[in-house]
Amino acid sequence: MERGIRYYRVNAFCTLLLLLFAWVPVTKTVITCRSCHLLDKWSGRELLVRMDSGVDFGKVSDKNGDGSMALFNSAGAETGQPECGATDNCKHAHFVRKRNTDRLRSEKMPRDDKWKSMRSNGKVYNLKRPGSHGSAPGDPHHRVRRSTQGPDSPPGARSLPFGNSAARAARRVPRSELTWNREERRTATSRQEELKLTSSTFALTGDSAHNQAMVHWSGQNSSVILMLTKLYDFNLGSVTESSLWRSTDYGTTYEKLNEKVGVKIILSYLYVSPNNKRKIMLLTDPEVESSLLISSDEGATYQKYRLNFYILSLLFHPEQEDWILAYGHDQKLYSSVEFGRRWQLVHEQVAPNRFYWSKLGLDKEPGLIHLETSISETQALYITCKLQNCTDANKGKPFPGYIDPNSLVVQDEYVFVQDLHVISTDENRVVAAVQEWNQNDTYNLYVSEAGGIYYTLALENVMSSMGPEGNVMIDLYEVAGIKGMFLANKKLNNEVKTYITYNKGRDWRLLQAPSADLRGNRIHCMLPYCSLHLHLQVSANPYTSGNIASRESVPGIIVASGSIGAELTSSNVSMFITSDAGNTWRQIFDEEYSVLYLDQGGALVAIRHTPLPIRHLWLSFDEGRVWNKYSFTSSPLFVDGVLGEPGEETLIMTIFGHVSHRSEWQLVKIDFRSIFNRRCVESDYVPWDLHDQGERCLMGVKRVYQKLRPIARCVMGKIYSVTTISEPCDCTESDFECDYGFERRANGKCTPAFWFLSSSMSRTCTTEHTFLNSTGYRKVVSNNCTGGVMEQYTARRQLCPSQAPRGLHLVTSEGKLTATLASNVTFLVFLEEGDGSKTSIMVDFGDGNAFTYSNVSSIEDGIKHIYKNVGIYRVSATAENSLGSETVLLFLHITCQLESIHLSAPFVAVKNKEVNLTVVLSPSQVGTVTYIWWFGNNSEPVITLEGSVAFTFSREGISVVTVQVSAGNTILQDRKTIAVHEYFRSHLLAFSSNLDDHNPDVTEWRLDASRVIKTSMVQATGVKSEQLLVTVLPGLPTAAEFFLLPDIRLTEGKPDKTATHLDQLSELVLSALNQNLVQFTLRPGVQITVYAAHLSAAPLVDTSDNHSGSAMLMLLSVVVAGLAVFLIYKFKRYCYPFFKTSTWIIMHILAVKNMVSFVNWLNV
Repeated sequence: MERGIRYYRVNAFCTLLLLLFAWVPVTKTVITCRSCHLLDKWSGRELLVRMDSGVDFGKVSDKNGDGSMALFNSAGAETGQPECGATDNCKHAHFVRKRNTDRLRSEKMPRDDKWKSMRSNGKVYNLKRPGSHGSAPGDPHHRVRRSTQGPDSPPGARSLPFGNSAARAARRVPRSELTWNREERRTATSRQEELKLTSSTFALTGDSAHNQAMVHWSGQNSSVILMLTKLYDFNLGSVTESSLWRSTDYGTTYEKLNEKVGVKIILSYLYVSPNNKRKIMLLTDPEVESSLLISSDEGATYQKYRLNFYILSLLFHPEQEDWILAYGHDQKLYSSVEFGRRWQLVHEQVAPNRFYWSKLGLDKEPGLIHLETSISETQALYITCKLQNCTDANKGKPFPGYIDPNSLVVQDEYVFVQDLHVISTDENRVVAAVQEWNQNDTYNLYVSEAGGIYYTLALENVMSSMGPEGNVMIDLYEVAGIKGMFLANKKLNNEVKTYITYNKGRDWRLLQAPSADLRGNRIHCMLPYCSLHLHLQVSANPYTSGNIASRESVPGIIVASGSIGAELTSSNVSMFITSDAGNTWRQIFDEEYSVLYLDQGGALVAIRHTPLPIRHLWLSFDEGRVWNKYSFTSSPLFVDGVLGEPGEETLIMTIFGHVSHRSEWQLVKIDFRSIFNRRCVESDYVPWDLHDQGERCLMGVKRVYQKLRPIARCVMGKIYSVTTISEPCDCTESDFECDYGFERRANGKCTPAFWFLSSSMSRTCTTEHTFLNSTGYRKVVSNNCTGGVMEQYTARRQLCPSQAPRGLHLVTSEGKLTATLASNVTFLVFLEEGDGSKTSIMVDFGDGNAFTYSNVSSIEDGIKHIYKNVGIYRVSATAENSLGSETVLLFLHITCQLESIHLSAPFVAVKNKEVNLTVVLSPSQVGTVTYIWWFGNNSEPVITLEGSVAFTFSREGISVVTVQVSAGNTILQDRKTIAVHEYFRSHLLAFSSNLDDHNPDVTEWRLDASRVIKTSMVQATGVKSEQLLVTVLPGLPTAAEFFLLPDIRLTEGKPDKTATHLDQLSELVLSALNQNLVQFTLRPGVQITVYAAHLSAAPLVDTSDNHSGSAMLMLLSVVVAGLAVFLIYKFKRYCYPFFKTSTWIIMHILAVKNMVSFVNWLNV
């Protein structure tokens, strides 16, 4: 197992250092709890010490059973470090950090404010980041996989920060002598005969500047320890130096391996295969070189392999020692089946921390991966993929449609794709936390039946707190070694109280406070007004949480910090212990200590939380009744962390520290084997009955454990296992909890909830079959009672009733009401009630096609249909049997992708005259379309369902018209600028034929050509630039139109405005055009002549008060156009060359020039 320590070094003036130690278990659940499921999971202890505001922190983590420990920064000094994401099987090394003397030397440390600490609280439920993996330096997001960690947690760290307040730390310093005197009087030996432990010290020469370390102890029956020390530069945010040390004698001596791995190589992280502790992986600093160093002989030799991506997190396979998943910084997931020697891309756009290995016996293939892929900010997909062949053909889609982003959780036999905060899935039952609409800092706990579908309330208003990463943690602690025993902090009338249960949340009660304090004074504390309360959580301030520890090997012994009174407080915190599983408690220290388990729990080690250097620790061999003081070093040592031997035995420990702020790392190895007299024998054990205030039948059985006698001073050893004798009990009402849809009343009875419809439980029933009709109760999961009231409370099997179809549902597999043209649409039909095997289903797709199916089961995989036309279809499904029928409707929008839009609008409009604006879509039929129009400076848009709108401009000048077209998920926009005047003149222009050879017919070219033509006309005619507007029209042959606008200086202030001056300018321009005076050079050697077209374009709007002459001209133009079209059609074979130019001009008049405006003009 691996351990890590980080520490900070202080200057000569900073002699205060607050040090805290505690064991922290780890769970494989998505939302971890302080000690859930300790039976098959490794546990640990963790310390976080804050040395400076926001920067200088340290944390010690000793993962029991894994041999790793960490003391590391948790305040953002080194954020987002790579982390092993294996749920309960990734055993990689952890950090140790020394005090950062460089940052502290120039600062004075306030006595009360600068010293903060964190204590481990065991398993803590992480609600916001289920299944997270980890991150590396440079990643803006911190990754945490199925656990709770500080922002700077190392790879695979799975503990929760713990600590006490600065004020509390400051108070302890002045009274330390009194405390020591009290404890010395309790010591079993005399002061003159100081007890000493067998120890040896080794200094890491040359690493005095290094401020971080990662430590790994290979495992049980191995003497190899690896230690990676690093110098982390807080200003640069990267590692600048590193050293690798290896011990083969349990930490007595160390060898420096820098020359073996490469003197110039900078190492950043150390990983270990959870299935083979001999396999080591070192990750280099990617700022210098991105590569891996791999060892298969416990770190004796290494091979180097280059990487072409930046690893953020790793996930080891739970069974295959060489299978690894690596998450890259670019949201790509990679896999290796050779322990990192070769990598292969699995999938892109993978959601962070949302990838999981398949589980043996549950998934079809061992190499299957569960993924959540990101589609958009609001949509994601759940897919399964083969490890070495993740192609579209091999991808599975277990859940139809899209899922919410960051919602996929795969745990044991359950898969969750909704926002349900999963706590545990052990023993075929899901425990989940849900925050109701009226809750702020509390959650309700729910438990499910075996299927994980139906949930009942277990406990209301359980306290929560915000973790260091913004993750929510629930105050729920599962006691190790005793099935069904939990501790929880519940808010009741604004007071937080600690409750205990022995039957998995069926019944809860308060904790009885100790009867006397350390001095033997009687404590007057009567239930329910006064009780014992324990710290189980990391609060909003992560540096003021308590600690708690229990072990599988010593059932019934729990050590925790807490307070006595009406509610839980953070002041006057003491240490308490229980030897009988929470029935009675004793106070063991009136200050906070870290209590560690030795020899399977046969002995306890206590280390005082103090900012001073120490050389003593305390040992107890009688479950904390008497404590003996031992020295572990001759010189006082500032302790930075503790590393224990892997496994529950823990008879060898290494303490990391330094003797002064300038000293090198000091590694003190302590061998506790010498303090034990002999090996334990059968006579050293006594039976102990588990009970709850005298009630021995718990979880349906009477359990008798074999415990070590308090006076026995022997070694239990590695082969020791807890012996339990179980005797089943008769079932009573207390063995049953309320079933789904039922709630417990004040009298203890389970009655139906107001929302529950009892008939819904038989909705999947098939006629002539049976179903279980609930009595309102169900036996608590894992309860082993027999007989008694079993028959009375157990659900009764009854014949399925015949009933008409009810609750018919019709949805698409994507969960959408839209689909793309020509795509396969899958409809899902299901019944809430009714015999599906004898109920026919008729589905009408709304496009003239309908099909009938004999029963619901025949369409479980859905009904596929392809629509060939765009539109809105009324889809119906009808369920019918001999007792009745039911119909449900669905209105489906079939659309196609909108590719482009064009706003057709006049270039010039007449003031106070209505103008038609039209949007042309491509393709023309795309389904339901919404048009949003903005005119000029109007802040409120006009929304229409039609692509044409009429508008009147009331002011002269330049107006901008903007239209947005929304079709499905696509929004396109076009904009036109319109010049508004009271009158104007316009004419069509034609060009010499050589211009067509150079016309690409794109918007940019037309804009440039319009500008050149205008300049040529201004030069040839002398017309003012601001009075002339030229625009080249789309299409070939090339054509254009020019507009003559009134001169504002001539007409401004005149009540009688006429167009006489425009008529004069028009004749001038036409004369110049007819004389071929308007020319421009397109490119060298290409001269273009501009002509007046033979047919002048009629005004787009009415510009005069007398319409008769213009109307006749327009009527004549229409007649001529119609005649031309007829002749072209009739004689196109013979007359095509003749009519080519004229036809184009006419078609431009009728089509390009806004035909609707002509009609409006004629109607005036």
